[in-house]
Amino acid sequence: MAAISPDRIVVRRDDLTGGASRSLIELHLRGMHEHSPPDAIFALDLSGLRRSDVEVWSAWVGEAIAGIGALKKHSDRRGEIKSMRTHPDFLRRGVADALLGTIVERARLLGLRTLSLETGSGPGFDPAIRFYRARGFEPGGPFGDYTESAFNQFFHRTL
Repeated sequence: MAAISPDRIVVRRDDLTGGASRSLIELHLRGMHEHSPPDAIFALDLSGLRRSDVEVWSAWVGEAIAGIGALKKHSDRRGEIKSMRTHPDFLRRGVADALLGTIVERARLLGLRTLSLETGSGPGFDPAIRFYRARGFEPGGPFGDYTESAFNQFFHRTL
């Protein structure tokens, strides 16, 4: 499918009360459980995404939810990308770029210096890793409460 014109993708803050957003978070969590060992899943559920240190955005094309993503503030200098998921109907059409752009812009407004993320290993995570690496994220060590693991990977981007 062809990319969607960026002006057709509307990204807005999301309070996670809508059914479409909640369904996409559930899809994300199922995917994490399907592709990850039980002790290596750090995806946030609805209660985790509603914490005061987390901001969530959803991307829409018309009335259809196209994606979701969040920014978790770890400190005055570091933020973490959480729960990035594109709806299957909108894969590889520019939705993730729109969400990431919003998260990066917000992180800069908050004065954060580094954006980090944790992801897994294997075929289920390869598309996400390619996406982030192509947008300036470099592999690095664990951050926050994460620890080294054979499965989890960590990426960082200086803002």
